[in-house]
Amino acid sequence: MKKFKISTLGCRTNQYESQAYQDQLLAMGYAKAEEHEAADLCIVNTCTVTESADSHSRHAIRQLARENPGSKLVVTGCFAERDPQLIKSIGGVTEIVSNKDKENLLTKIFPYEEVPEFSIKNFDAHTRAFVKVQDGCNSFCTYCIIPYVRGRSRSRTIAEVVSEVKDLIANGFKEIVLTGINIGDFDGNPAEGEPPSTLADLVRAVDQVPGLERLRISSIDPDEVNDDLTDAVLNGKTTCHSMHLVLQSGSNVVLKRMNRKYTRQIFLDTVEKLKQKCPDFTVTTDIIVGFPGETEADFEETLHVMKEVKFAKVHMFPYSERERTRAATYPNKVPPQVIKERKQTVLTTSEKIAYELREQYINRRMTVLTESVDPTQPHQITGHSSNFLSVIVQSNNYKPNELVTVDLIGNTPEGLIGIPV
Repeated sequence: MKKFKISTLGCRTNQYESQAYQDQLLAMGYAKAEEHEAADLCIVNTCTVTESADSHSRHAIRQLARENPGSKLVVTGCFAERDPQLIKSIGGVTEIVSNKDKENLLTKIFPYEEVPEFSIKNFDAHTRAFVKVQDGCNSFCTYCIIPYVRGRSRSRTIAEVVSEVKDLIANGFKEIVLTGINIGDFDGNPAEGEPPSTLADLVRAVDQVPGLERLRISSIDPDEVNDDLTDAVLNGKTTCHSMHLVLQSGSNVVLKRMNRKYTRQIFLDTVEKLKQKCPDFTVTTDIIVGFPGETEADFEETLHVMKEVKFAKVHMFPYSERERTRAATYPNKVPPQVIKERKQTVLTTSEKIAYELREQYINRRMTVLTESVDPTQPHQITGHSSNFLSVIVQSNNYKPNELVTVDLIGNTPEGLIGIPV
């Protein structure tokens, strides 16, 4: 039996695509190689969102080439799209597949074999399944290389997404996350002359799938959360009252230089609208520190928004210069030491704010989807509430992917303490 290995870097969209490759290969009779086994086929799904992502991508390619001599080594993804000549120079690489051909990757490798449909039925090592509903981006933020390597926005149909969700639920998944490169651009891929669908339409359609327990949407810009989407999320049967709203900076000056389509006030108004209608609604976000020209006053505005919103979690990114982007040409670069200090301040502040937010939920009863067990702590299992609060369930009676009702009796830096009811 032939063996394969897949190495995945970067975003949830890449994770989805790699899972689709795995499902296709398993259906074709391949087996997943163990760590110590050599593979006949290796696929590296690369990322180029930061300089660090480039470095990790190069390392993954070289490692697979070294550990699997003579294998077919295929490289795809955003780093391969941005710098194919560099990829070609790495010994052992046999093929590069561009992002536009990503969904046909196995057809390109095996042109004379019958290749199953590019879709997923499982999501290995996860209790929530990410479903790609859209790809590409039309925004062209000044710091971001992704529109150049992923292309313009394009969507799947609602019927395709619903069908895939049904397969995932049939395989035991309770929570689905709708994801994409810029999910707010979702239009349902309308036929010529047909009106486009909206993300709210998609949410309502997936929400009706029998057996679904939880539905989330992944990162979205605040200006794309209109009244219709708000209604779909707040009034759905399974929709979670939590959202990843992308901030990037709390300074209007920086947001404008980033070419973001919203202001600080639009962000705050969006959060306020959601929390007014649902007091337990929580928000997670992305923040970039050290964008060219970011002053100390700009940075303080970001910290102020963090404290005002009380994010459940913050994903922090030090600015990373990308060739071909406008921001790469901007003057007044922030010194590396200042970026390092601001990064640490955001991390410390975000942990403190998340802890304070969780404090408000002590003595409440909530339902947790169990996710992972730390081998050093076998008497407990971690998971998240529907509004994305981290909870440590004090019990060894549960496995990942179970819904457990708990009483929240305490708080720690890692999450709330929950006792099963």
